[in-house]
Amino acid sequence: IEGLTVEGALGLVFAVLVILVFLASIRSTLVTAVSIPLSIVLALIVLWTRDLSLNMLTLGALTIAIGRVVDDSIVVLENIKRHLGYGEERREAILGAVREVAGAVTSATLTTVAVFLPIGLVGGMVGELFGSFSLTVTAALLASLLVSLTVVPVLSYWFLRPPKGTPEDAEEARRLAEEKEAKSRLQRVYVSVLGFATRRRLASLGIAAVVLIGTLGMTPLLKTNFFDPGEQPVLTVRQELEPGTSLAATDEQAKKVEKLLGDTEGVKDHQVTIGSSGFMAAFGGGTDTNQATYQVMLEESASSQDVQERIEKGLADLDGIGTATIAAGDGFGSQDLSVVVKAADAQVLRKAADQVQKAMASLDDVADVTGDLSQSVPRISVEATSRAAAAGFDDQTLGAAVAQAVRGTPAGKAVLDDTERDVVIRSAEPATTLAELKKLPLGPVELGDIATVELVDGPVSMTRIDGQRSATVSARPTGDNTGAVSTELQKKIDALTLPAGATAEIGGVSADQDEAFASLGLAMLAAIAIIFMLLVGTFRSLAQPLILLVSIPFAATGALGLLIVTGTPMGVPAMIGMLMLTGIVVTNAIVLIDLINQYRAQGHGVIEAVIEGGRHRLRPILMTALATIFALLPMALGVTGEGGFIAQPLAVVVIGGLITSTLLTLLLVPTLYAMLELRKERRAKKKALKKGTAAEEPKASEKSDPEPAQA
Repeated sequence: IEGLTVEGALGLVFAVLVILVFLASIRSTLVTAVSIPLSIVLALIVLWTRDLSLNMLTLGALTIAIGRVVDDSIVVLENIKRHLGYGEERREAILGAVREVAGAVTSATLTTVAVFLPIGLVGGMVGELFGSFSLTVTAALLASLLVSLTVVPVLSYWFLRPPKGTPEDAEEARRLAEEKEAKSRLQRVYVSVLGFATRRRLASLGIAAVVLIGTLGMTPLLKTNFFDPGEQPVLTVRQELEPGTSLAATDEQAKKVEKLLGDTEGVKDHQVTIGSSGFMAAFGGGTDTNQATYQVMLEESASSQDVQERIEKGLADLDGIGTATIAAGDGFGSQDLSVVVKAADAQVLRKAADQVQKAMASLDDVADVTGDLSQSVPRISVEATSRAAAAGFDDQTLGAAVAQAVRGTPAGKAVLDDTERDVVIRSAEPATTLAELKKLPLGPVELGDIATVELVDGPVSMTRIDGQRSATVSARPTGDNTGAVSTELQKKIDALTLPAGATAEIGGVSADQDEAFASLGLAMLAAIAIIFMLLVGTFRSLAQPLILLVSIPFAATGALGLLIVTGTPMGVPAMIGMLMLTGIVVTNAIVLIDLINQYRAQGHGVIEAVIEGGRHRLRPILMTALATIFALLPMALGVTGEGGFIAQPLAVVVIGGLITSTLLTLLLVPTLYAMLELRKERRAKKKALKKGTAAEEPKASEKSDPEPAQA
């Protein structure tokens, strides 16, 4: 939480600095920046009313929202400054500027909010996790819209002044302001590139098609996983000896592992639990005296990957410690691959499970391959013979006598120091070996005389899934490309010839990942459908919203590219970033197209309206994109190294997507708009010509008809 707070604070500072660089005014920057803390506070109030805590998800959502909540205020304030520069009276300038962008800003924010609605419909772990995340982002964005349309205009009225030297004559002031804008190097470069793109429309489309094909070509290079555990300050080591190993023997072997941990560089301290612990141990039901679990806390400066490798190497050199596995502790859910094997017959199940375990062990990028098929545990069986009845014993009395000799008999309860305790009567000479138990005196006879006492193998437990006997074979992926390992494992499983009656299917993290990706894919399609409906309502057109939706696949170019460059796997957090990007990339395009439509309504030609609209929206579009990018930069870089497993991949996706989608918004969207509107104009002219020709034909025929003969 501290790490995310630091990253959020740094993001806020970076976003404010970007605004300051563009607006070159401390007053304007402060008016805009006030939307960040106000929006965050309003979002916190929503969290409080919903009884949600500040945790890694909600705080991560607030940190991610920091860059986005300032967007609406930037658009509103930039427009207000432009109108004040045109020499308009302050009140009229502010009201006119807000009125000009209010519809576009509202529509843009609602499209971003809309993408989070389908997350509520996503089931399973992803829905549970990101429900609070989506609510937090939604609350922050709606708060930012409210602030931009109410607080920002009021503060602008109080603190903003027209630029120095602005003429009193509004027409002259507008002309001078337009000239000054047009002379800026950024606008000159942009207008010339946009002019080329709108003139060479087919060439622009060709370049866009190549980029899209390149994006699809990048997908095989992408790593995939469920959740990236990131740098964890805790490691978990599990040690398992032969079944039936006593607590004392396990303790003896555990001391070797403890010494290793104590001598390992980077380990701060460790805790070991040997044998049963928790609920089952309290009721004497534990059977894991052969197991030990170690929680290893690392030093702050230590790399968990390096320490893990050192411990693994040390464990391999120890003799007699049984099987030892190591994993990143406090991770998010199980990150292990697993294969579930089912069979009705126990022997068939064991044979099939062994085959699967060997196949899994042959993979390159896995470690710690284990099966949970219960091994036989040696136990002493006492079975009464015919002589037991003659000696006056039945199964019940014989069982009680054996229990008394081995572990004692509860005789009552006593309250000592306000605590109720069991009173247990134990034998002064309890039986501790098989031979001692056989010689247990039972009146005139010994136990061995009236019962068969022998060592037998018995199962620890039996697992059934859907009524069928089952076994689970698990392994830990060593790399960060779980998807590739899962694909390789599936090929190995398909190639196996399992015994008749046995089946094997992949479960574990692979199944979770497939389910999550399918759910989020559907959520993304639902989000695009909702955005389309909102855009149709905003622009009262079916064609223009389709132009805006074109920006979504191109946003994937930057997102996938940056994931590949940084080596970040595509997991659930990155998919949530893609979903969020779906809404964000459309927002700038909405503000641009809305202004172009306003110029068209004023009578400007298509190309002229596109150039003018693009020129006036260049600065706010760049500001909003850069403010969001720089606000997410500390999180993407993982400057604190904390909480990165959700926030970092998400930030990388949004930054990459924003870079390409901003270029697209400024060039491809206006080009497509020009193509669409020019085609409409040509159709309208053709219709007008046809109507004109049809209207002229009757007149021409009237003139050519001969006059009727006079009688």
